[in-house]
Amino acid sequence: MNNHIKNNLEKVNSNIKKYAEKAGRSAKDISLLAVSKTYSSEIILDAYKCGQRKFGENKIQELESKVPVLPDDIEWHLIGHLQSNKVAKAVELAEYIHSVDSVKLVNRINRIAGEKGKNPKILIEINVSGEENKFGASEDETDKILEASLKCENIKVVGLMTMAPFNIDENIKKLVFSSLRKLRDSLEKKYNVKLHELSMGMTSDYEAAVQEGSTIVRIGTAIFGKRSYD
Repeated sequence: MNNHIKNNLEKVNSNIKKYAEKAGRSAKDISLLAVSKTYSSEIILDAYKCGQRKFGENKIQELESKVPVLPDDIEWHLIGHLQSNKVAKAVELAEYIHSVDSVKLVNRINRIAGEKGKNPKILIEINVSGEENKFGASEDETDKILEASLKCENIKVVGLMTMAPFNIDENIKKLVFSSLRKLRDSLEKKYNVKLHELSMGMTSDYEAAVQEGSTIVRIGTAIFGKRSYD
């Protein structure tokens, strides 16, 4: 067993519990998604042996190489931008797709899922901060995407996803995350639907995300260490 990864996983899970309790929440309502992009299958297996079962990848190519050689009970999440020509592979390999940001993409995922006999869970990615260099729909586009998703038979929309800007004040991070939560709450009421998942928070800001209602934190560096480009 890799003691470095074991210790890091224990620390992150302990922090999630601490942050949740501080916010009056239960840590049981928060999933740790280990972001394993750029890390080898061997390192992912080390984390698996430490009890981690949920892993997130940014690129289809990495899912293609890792899924076949790793345990079948891993729950794979695609968290990176999804191009239309990669949808078939995404549907085939990932149980959750976090980066759905258009009606066109919703309909393509639904059609291909039907052809493959799959039922992926999707999250609508929202660019809450409005940064030009980030993917994600605007808040104004969310209704159309959700309406299209709810009409689909082969996918299940389970929540929303966002990223906060880097290197900003903690209060602004909290504002971004609370804005996503409030948007989710308003959509649930408007469409009489449950959107249980809020995918928000990474190594640098998961304390703020947990305090503002995150149900999935996407943690890579704090588990596996710095990547070469970090």
